[in-house]
Amino acid sequence: MTIEQATQPINIWQVAQRQFDHAAELLHLDPGMRLVLREPQREFKVHFPVKMDDGSVRVFTGYRVHHNIVRGPAKGGLRYHQDVNLDEVKALAMWMTWKCAVVGIPFGGGKGGVAVDPKQLSKRELEGLTRRFTTELGVLIGPERDIPAPDVNTNAQVMAWIMDTYSMHAGHTVPGVVTGKPVSLGGSEGRAEATARGAVYCIESAAAHLGMTIAGSRVVVQGFGNAGATSAVLLAELGARIVAVSDSSGGISNPRGLDVKAVQTWKSEHGTVQGFPGAVDVANVDLLELDCDILVPAALENQITAGNASRIKARLIAEAANGPTTPDADDILAARGIFLIPDILCNAGGVTVSYFEWVQDLNRDHWTESVVNAKLREIMDRSFGEVLAMAKRETCDMRTAAYLLAVDRVASATALRGLYP
Repeated sequence: MTIEQATQPINIWQVAQRQFDHAAELLHLDPGMRLVLREPQREFKVHFPVKMDDGSVRVFTGYRVHHNIVRGPAKGGLRYHQDVNLDEVKALAMWMTWKCAVVGIPFGGGKGGVAVDPKQLSKRELEGLTRRFTTELGVLIGPERDIPAPDVNTNAQVMAWIMDTYSMHAGHTVPGVVTGKPVSLGGSEGRAEATARGAVYCIESAAAHLGMTIAGSRVVVQGFGNAGATSAVLLAELGARIVAVSDSSGGISNPRGLDVKAVQTWKSEHGTVQGFPGAVDVANVDLLELDCDILVPAALENQITAGNASRIKARLIAEAANGPTTPDADDILAARGIFLIPDILCNAGGVTVSYFEWVQDLNRDHWTESVVNAKLREIMDRSFGEVLAMAKRETCDMRTAAYLLAVDRVASATALRGLYP
């Protein structure tokens, strides 16, 4: 890689396609099948107006992409972020296809978002944006067609607005149109913690494989949103020492360990983890390179790259975020013997419990949190075991193994259904 290449912005859609191409080559996938799976089935882009509190009108751009729906309805989050663009949404939709396949749940891959900084909107403006975007998505979404879920900067309240808007248009309540809803509106127990809990289940399995113990392990968590903060809490409960965490404004570090729940309180009061008493502020760019045993990237894409992979000190990396590691970085980490749990396995707990929520909604049922967590552990443990077995059999890294499993499952389903007409 040249200096010029290294400094070019990383296009995550090209990253996603490169990861697929690698698996397709190893699987000797039929050329026609490669063409089918390499591109999204549908790309939806809309510009829609929203009336602001001061009476002015702003036009926002939104996206929804279906990568592949051969194995079931499209499933994937909606994110509100100022940097949302079509290539990002396409990559995330493709990753959702593989994620659902690797854990064996009957969904295809979808994703969506709006290019907006929600922190700049009032609650009323956010609701107006959500309801108008939902109306625009009405041609795509539905409990048997496409089921959105929370993602970056969206939450249970946003899902409630989507469900209500869709239901008002339908003329009756349709709880199964989204997942990640409040429990009182048909949401599932354990959904809010599911992404993090699934990642921690994978970390436990990986630690057992590597001969590591969680108790006493030094953990760095990049990203202190739902997935990152909850992962930190759960790992601390297992006896790990959380030595550093970060959010979008920067990070904090204390080699003796942080009181994670106290950090959560501090962030809720101050809007940032930085400045936390007894900790040293660190830049996000430096946080990934801190000395630790377990690194949990739980922020955005393209965080571990060819530029910093050689300086990562963790023995185990657990991708709680989508796409935090580039292919070039994967090669460096693998060569250095760092064990990485790939995103399409590690953070699949969220979509797995979304599946549980969807099933409960369709059956008008409600499971206890203990039942949800037991079912989640069963699926995550089984899936980790299947990916690890593939990695051993093919003598490859865990990401390649996960892709081999997932792409083969989707390709097989596509071949069985055939090409219409």
